[in-house]
Amino acid sequence: MMLTFVSCDKYLDKMPDNRATIDSEYKIQQLLTSAYPENDYMLICEFSSDNVDEYDNTYVSSRFFTQVYEWQDVNESNNESPERVWGSCYSAIAAANHALQAIEELGGATTSTLKEAKAEALLCRAYGHFILVNVFCMNYNPATSGKDLGITYMEAPETELHPEYSRGTVAEVYEKIDRDLQEALPLVGDSYYTVPKYHFNPKAAYAFAARFYLYYEKWNECVKYANLCLGSAPQNMLRNYAQVATMTSNFTAYSNEYVNANLNCNLLLLTAYSVMGTSFGPYTTNKKYAHGNYLAANETAKADNVWGANNDFYLPIKSYSGTNREYNIYWRLPYMFEYTDPVAGNGYNRTVYPAFTADECLLNRAEAYILMGEYDKAVEDMNLWVKNQVKVQHILTPESITEFYNKVDYSYSDPEGKESTIKKHLNPAFEIGAEGETKECMLQCVLGMRRIECMPCGLRWFDIKRYGIEIIRRTMTASGIPNVVTDRLLKDDPRRAMQLSPKVISSGVIPNPR
Repeated sequence: MMLTFVSCDKYLDKMPDNRATIDSEYKIQQLLTSAYPENDYMLICEFSSDNVDEYDNTYVSSRFFTQVYEWQDVNESNNESPERVWGSCYSAIAAANHALQAIEELGGATTSTLKEAKAEALLCRAYGHFILVNVFCMNYNPATSGKDLGITYMEAPETELHPEYSRGTVAEVYEKIDRDLQEALPLVGDSYYTVPKYHFNPKAAYAFAARFYLYYEKWNECVKYANLCLGSAPQNMLRNYAQVATMTSNFTAYSNEYVNANLNCNLLLLTAYSVMGTSFGPYTTNKKYAHGNYLAANETAKADNVWGANNDFYLPIKSYSGTNREYNIYWRLPYMFEYTDPVAGNGYNRTVYPAFTADECLLNRAEAYILMGEYDKAVEDMNLWVKNQVKVQHILTPESITEFYNKVDYSYSDPEGKESTIKKHLNPAFEIGAEGETKECMLQCVLGMRRIECMPCGLRWFDIKRYGIEIIRRTMTASGIPNVVTDRLLKDDPRRAMQLSPKVISSGVIPNPR
């Protein structure tokens, strides 16, 4: 009997499966490498935005792309579907929560390494929920977010089989992200990172805070954290477009340089299972829905603007055309392929993308200054962006911006509502003044800058949601001009909150209203 009990004790001392025991600083650090989503939101957000039109039906396109473009409830599954984005974010959040629990079991954040690990875990948890709430919920609005469906905020590892969760509200999610940020920021550091740009280092954390507080409509807080990120010489933090323009004109070289971890402008780089390197690359793949010449010439990079024209840019947008083919792209996101079976040629499409950049942070601050009525400070940041992007210098002033945009018609003003310009009606919940006033014109300008700066990383979709920008779906003729409007996304359209996948809904999670 004694031998039996001894054997039983030894058996029970062993873990019943292959899980790791997280009982050291090193293991916590290793675990946190899994606290970043590997399935990105870029594709579903970019193809939901006004950065693409529908081209000739001879193009081959999957049902998935059609569902995303047409704002349908997506029931197709692939590596960039809403289902994968949802699962990947919650998987990353779970890793962060396990790390936080392990830190507490080690006695708390009592060493510099554990303090930094706790900060990284809290930032990863906040970031995962930030992506989820902005993709799958209506945008933050103080008047409605107390009732709008949020997403479950996971604050501890799962310990039950098939637990039931409440979605809560958008307001509650934002409050918890705010709490996690405020706890993390005083602890953040990068002393134990081998490659800090692939982790939430201090500047990336401040950039995240600046974006979050901009979306949270706390303009002063946005400026505060943008200042901490950009420092006293923000011009030294920006992407050096003039230098890149001297490189050999090659997609691989340009795109690899865009995600170079040694650049000051790249604050946080993430890897993803993604076809964005081909969908917004110099390939015919997935070009039925594309950023064509009409969009570029009338709304974005090729359109005449207050800062100049396309040829004034150090790096003009690249144009491609052919039989039933037309698209305009920036050489930004690299196309990579991970072979799982080199002989059979099987594997995964991958890319690397900048989740946060100094250039976007600068424009976040400029937008916050505008909303605070501090136009001179805003225009300083906007002029920094122009100087960095454009060879022929144009010094912007609040007066010159107002005068320029008042001469431009709003998009969809034609009788059929299908033609567009650089300007769309803005319908945010917060106050922006009357159309044609300085504040509204400056917001038109900074949103145009953001649209160019952040293409094709999906952030335009969040601006469309925040500002209640109404956009259309239209088919283009063989000559590349608008043909027929097929749908309109109005300012309060519930489709602005992407629908949860059928699997998530079938598990008991309340779907978004339709």
